[in-house]
Amino acid sequence: MAMAATDIERLIKESFPDAVVVIEDLAGDGDHYSARVTSQAFAGKSRVQQHQMVYSALKGQMGGVLHALALETSLPK
Repeated sequence: MAMAATDIERLIKESFPDAVVVIEDLAGDGDHYSARVTSQAFAGKSRVQQHQMVYSALKGQMGGVLHALALETSLPK
């Protein structure tokens, strides 16, 4: 069972209300996505910590319903 891009965005925005989230379905199959997440919540965090924060926001969906996610995180300019 695949996960909809809107569900990924919703889960991320629940944890990061200020986030700008751009989701792309890389293979058109609902299993392989890329996500760009921009949020002030990443201030002072390493790239690894930022990615861990996003994976945590996905509430255990990675590796299950959500097979692959290429992740890019950043702070607002």
